[in-house]
Amino acid sequence: MRSLLPCAVILTAASFIFAAPSPRTSPYKVKESVFPPQDWKIHSPSPPEHNIELKIGLPQPNFHVLEKHLYEVSDPSHPRYGQHLSKAEVEAIVAPHPESLELVTEWLASHGLGEEDITRSPAKDWMTITVPVREAEKMLDTTYHVWKHTTTGESIIRTTSFSLPIHLHDHIDVIQPTTTFARLRSFKSTVHKVDKETGQVVAQSNTPIISASGISVDPSCNTTITVSCLKQLYNAKGITPSATTENSFGITGYLNQFANFQDLQSFYALEVPEAVNSSFRVISVAGGQNNQTLSEAGDEADLDIEFGFGITFPINGTFFTTAGSPPFIPDMNNPTDTNEPYTTWLDFVLAQEEIPLVITTSYGDGEQTVPKSFAIRVCAGFAQLGARGVSLTFSSGDGGVGDGDPDPTTQTCITNDGKNRTEFLPLFPASCPFVTAVGGTTHVPEVAANFSGGGFSNYFTRPSYQNAAVSAFLDNLPKGTFAGLFNRNGRAYPDVAAQADNFQVVAGGEVQLFGGTSAASPTFAGFVALLNDARLKAGLPSLGFLNPLLYSTAISAFNDITSGNAPGCGTEGFNATVGWDPVTGLGTPDVGKLIKLVRYL
Repeated sequence: MRSLLPCAVILTAASFIFAAPSPRTSPYKVKESVFPPQDWKIHSPSPPEHNIELKIGLPQPNFHVLEKHLYEVSDPSHPRYGQHLSKAEVEAIVAPHPESLELVTEWLASHGLGEEDITRSPAKDWMTITVPVREAEKMLDTTYHVWKHTTTGESIIRTTSFSLPIHLHDHIDVIQPTTTFARLRSFKSTVHKVDKETGQVVAQSNTPIISASGISVDPSCNTTITVSCLKQLYNAKGITPSATTENSFGITGYLNQFANFQDLQSFYALEVPEAVNSSFRVISVAGGQNNQTLSEAGDEADLDIEFGFGITFPINGTFFTTAGSPPFIPDMNNPTDTNEPYTTWLDFVLAQEEIPLVITTSYGDGEQTVPKSFAIRVCAGFAQLGARGVSLTFSSGDGGVGDGDPDPTTQTCITNDGKNRTEFLPLFPASCPFVTAVGGTTHVPEVAANFSGGGFSNYFTRPSYQNAAVSAFLDNLPKGTFAGLFNRNGRAYPDVAAQADNFQVVAGGEVQLFGGTSAASPTFAGFVALLNDARLKAGLPSLGFLNPLLYSTAISAFNDITSGNAPGCGTEGFNATVGWDPVTGLGTPDVGKLIKLVRYL
């Protein structure tokens, strides 16, 4: 039985925070101001008639209560382990104070926006409006411009500062798009064509190789990764999940990355023959498409669905296709490319009663391109999913300690705080403490992939669940190593790792090899779905938020990766070493051991 506190009790403390009446009008004061990243430059004034979709985040005065519940239901040593909250319970906890709702609604009405113009989230903690840029500039006492990315030519409408009436500052956490300059990118770094007949890049030795789990692995796995290779490597061979309606696995898709059914069937014929003729559900978010013209097949999307659904077959699979991708066309009046697509997806999925129990995402960007206020609110949304029993995995990036760009010639390691310091740049959402970040390995025996992203957040402090593991790493780091280049007190990532190179994929009708932590995240997530299968068969709930389990009871069921490093920012980056490290995290999973463990938690 859940020990969820009554909502009336939860909200009582918050009422004292807002006891003093607020004036209905007040002068404007700057709410948020940022320095734009170095690779974004002003291109032109924003078209005044361009429609922009503004998302207004109201404070969640009881988020600390949700966080407490999240850690209790995710900690295997706690009596409430696995007692996830319902959608309604989560929404009751994160709801804003009534005064915030009243004042912000009143402010919108003063700009001619009635209830019919406002879309409210189920918890009423987000309000969304669509207005012309000229009206947004008036409401926020700011000026928008079209900004262009110097490398890619992408364009967005943003401002570097906005203001609000003083009496609203405590009642609005964030308004976007205003100061966010993130470029949602997939972390797929390498592409090679492969012989269609053999599926191999080079001739193979016939000598068996031994994985970290002590299992003999087909020698071909040293140059070409297949679903069979991953199951051999991670002690999951012979584990067959059930085709029940209870278990579910989800994959997010962005930037017009379309998951091709024909490619999936070809992949199944090549690697998972028992799955031929099976398929997956497609859910469109905000008008997202999934075009099936073979020439439009997305290599990232195909990589994700082929290995994600290939590992988890016959578990119910869902592909979320979310609208929004560059280039932005400045003379259009549609609200296109104004928000980061993953926040659009998050809004959508939080509103659903039924959500896949495991969801993998292979996208992200530099943490500093997302204002801290916005990153905190997005991360809080991930915490809501975790509290409801959903496991979220994110790729850790492909730029080592850099900004996620695998190309050292374009990699940015300069802060955008106005000081232009050289610094290791963490990635978001991988740096959020409420998700599981997945780094990359390669070869057998496994070593760290030299592109595996990792580091320490500048926004989020280190969560208690990883204190022991990360402190041990820092204590053993030679004194003065990378001094001043990273935040020793920040949330450290990745949490875990998996193979991330030479994945044999069918994309656009061709067999190719892909690499990047884009491959590692769906791989690890797929095995989490197998763990959920074992728990559901035993009458237990889903695992939900994974990290407290991974850093405690489950730590012995990981293969520690102790070789390799991931350079970046003109350095050799961190090394993989004994114990947790910011290249491969706790290591790679031994699924057989993990299944035995989670069956009895």
